[in-house]
Amino acid sequence: MDKKLHQGHRQRVKNRYLTEGLDAFEDHQVLEMLLFYSIPMKDTNELAHKMIKEFGSLAGLFEADPKDICRRCEVSENVAILVSLIPSLARRYFKGKWGDKPVLSSSSIAGEYAVSLFTGHTYEVFYLICLDAQNRVNYAAPVHEGTINEAPVYPRLIVETSLRHQANSVILAHNHPGGSLRPSSDDIEVTKKIRTALEAISIKVSDHIIVAGDRYLSFAEEGLLAR
Repeated sequence: MDKKLHQGHRQRVKNRYLTEGLDAFEDHQVLEMLLFYSIPMKDTNELAHKMIKEFGSLAGLFEADPKDICRRCEVSENVAILVSLIPSLARRYFKGKWGDKPVLSSSSIAGEYAVSLFTGHTYEVFYLICLDAQNRVNYAAPVHEGTINEAPVYPRLIVETSLRHQANSVILAHNHPGGSLRPSSDDIEVTKKIRTALEAISIKVSDHIIVAGDRYLSFAEEGLLAR
């Protein structure tokens, strides 16, 4: 009887998703359905509530270390891995949506692209985006992890990477996990040093974008590149 009850409930949840999508679901219901695929034949509603409460939010849970999820929520490694895959899957999804060589023809498009690069990152990451003469991305990858003032972003590394990928121009991008979009003095100083180093080899820094969640600030739009 209990087995049939769980099967019936799970099918109702799946049918609701198929007809309504996830937008109508509450956070714990999203997690409950996700847990269907790693916890067979068990009520996952109560566990979903517990896991979200433990990490403060669904996003906080998704961004947590799998080992912490196992320990704090008393769940299996399979459960923890499935849950923690979500941010990385989202980044892969956005990368696929943008395509292999998206054209970043304006600061607003570049800002949206940068936001997608930092999906799920809970620590500060510095990206270099190399563009060809038509402003198409031919390379985009992290060149540094950790806050800029904790460890310098070396202009030499930026120069070598830009040359290796035959950049006509570059966009710098890093995130502020704390939520502030305000550039620090270190952000501005690092931008100056990188601009000077790249100008010596005729590569232009067309923008530096700071990302905080789903928002961004463009140095080009704010007139900060000329400082």
